[in-house]
Amino acid sequence: MAFCGKCGTKYEDGARFCPSCGADTTVSPQQADIRDAQDNKAMGILAYLGPLVLVPIFAAKESPFAQYHANQGLVLCLAAIAYSVAYSILSAIILAISWRLYFVISILGLVGILFTVLAVLGIVNVCKGEMKPLPLIGGIKILK
Repeated sequence: MAFCGKCGTKYEDGARFCPSCGADTTVSPQQADIRDAQDNKAMGILAYLGPLVLVPIFAAKESPFAQYHANQGLVLCLAAIAYSVAYSILSAIILAISWRLYFVISILGLVGILFTVLAVLGIVNVCKGEMKPLPLIGGIKILK
């Protein structure tokens, strides 16, 4: 037995259309199974909370929905770490040149808000049950 990706109704394996809503039962790779999405929303949300991305990576290996969002969260976490290391090095160099350039460091620090915005977008996608890629980093795939 399988479940409709649109309404969640059970249908026989091999059926082309859902008997309840009439939706096409062939699920595209970017479309989440509605039951999988409902069962693993908490894991999907954890994926976007920094180091907590490790929880869905190891605890929800059987869920394509959780693994998709774990990949997105892992890429986001690694990008945030790379940004913070680069920001720290650049800050030290700029401050070594002159303390008067501190406004440049402040402006570069505002770029860090982007990671929070991307995490919120990811959490919104999880809550909707969607498997949408994040802007800028959504095409990067680390997990299989």
